[in-house]
Amino acid sequence: MTCNRLMPAMGVPFARHLRVALALGVAGAVLSGCGGGSMFGSSSDSSPSIGSRFSQIFGSKSQAVGEAAPPPVDNELSCPPVSIRAGAATYAVAAAGKQPIGNDLRFQATITRTARDCTKTGDQITARIGIQGRVIAGPAGNPPTVEIPLRVAVVQGGVQEKTIATKVYRTTVSMADGDSVPFSLVAEDMVYPVPQGADGDSYIFYIGFDPQALTPEPKPKAARKKK
Repeated sequence: MTCNRLMPAMGVPFARHLRVALALGVAGAVLSGCGGGSMFGSSSDSSPSIGSRFSQIFGSKSQAVGEAAPPPVDNELSCPPVSIRAGAATYAVAAAGKQPIGNDLRFQATITRTARDCTKTGDQITARIGIQGRVIAGPAGNPPTVEIPLRVAVVQGGVQEKTIATKVYRTTVSMADGDSVPFSLVAEDMVYPVPQGADGDSYIFYIGFDPQALTPEPKPKAARKKK
């Protein structure tokens, strides 16, 4: 069973496990800062170069979750801000038939950093959205690999939101390197029409985990033959 909500009742064993994992993450960030590299420089994704690709594309133009995006420079095209969709900030998976809380939690993924840039070609805008995060193993144990489903959407905000474009992306994370493993994904093919007038001021890039994307679509029922 999956759940993409924050779980307040993790239980004492997992809380201790989580504190240790986060401490390791902070230590890794400090060491990477001393070496001039990135905490996410090496990726646990099935593609070993995707973490470095995040850095190659966005450089220092990324922000931690909750931070304001850096302003555009020179003639750089301004992009909508990136925001995590409410209720989609975490992805928690439990042992079969269990709820993802306490000792039944197998793993939990969170988003920690984002980035974006935009290119205008004619009447279309192509956006590249970078997402970095971390997968932490739970007390119930984790599989050798974890598939992370993420949805990226271009939305026009307002009283009634309007979805302009949306797409699901998946990345596979190897858990062989430890109980707290970073992941990285760059969505490079989000294309949408250039907004009219001031409409673009209300555009948002919404991101978040989408467990439903891992569920196969039901096969259509065969039509019954008339007797």
